Amino acid sequence: MEFIDWRKGRQNQNESAQKRSDENARKKAYAHYVEEQIHDAMERGLFDNLPGYGKPLKLDEDPYAGDKAMGYHLLKNNGYAPAEVELIKDIRTGRERAEAKIERVVKRGKMLRTRRVPPFPSEKRAFNASVEKAAVEYEQTLQNINKKILTLNIQTPSALHQTPLHVEKLVTQFRELCPLFTDLSPRAWYL
Repeated sequence: MEFIDWRKGRQNQNESAQKRSDENARKKAYAHYVEEQIHDAMERGLFDNLPGYGKPLKLDEDPYAGDKAMGYHLLKNNGYAPAEVELIKDIRTGRERAEAKIERVVKRGKMLRTRRVPPFPSEKRAFNASVEKAAVEYEQTLQNINKKILTLNIQTPSALHQTPLHVEKLVTQFRELCPLFTDLSPRAWYL
């Protein structure tokens, strides 16, 4: 913004206003000239054979990477991700695997309880043993995932933080979904 000296007469004001309008007119004329040149070149087909024509722009620049930009670029080009992203993936896949194992045990228990032929004592004992083993493995897996979550929360900004898992609550829910067989004596199903 230009300083206007009000002590001087209107003549100086008119001169500065005239200078500004001349500058704006020159800028508009130049912009119009450039647009006209680009339009003429497009009509002649000069832009049709440019490399990357019709392809999306590669906007790999990450303004938030800061001094780690080169490292992130190298990781991305070689099929890797930053350590915090890899840790998030590891947490997610570990949780999914643990839930899949638990779901198989729960389905097996429902299948044993709903089939026409009651389960044999050996099947009941095997199922009870598999439930106990799955519960111990599930608890250990959740504790390991909690360690990874703690590491992630220490290394990353708060936007990437995850809440730790309630291990005891999740194991209790699993045990409620998959109760043990109590009667291990053989039954005559044909009576």
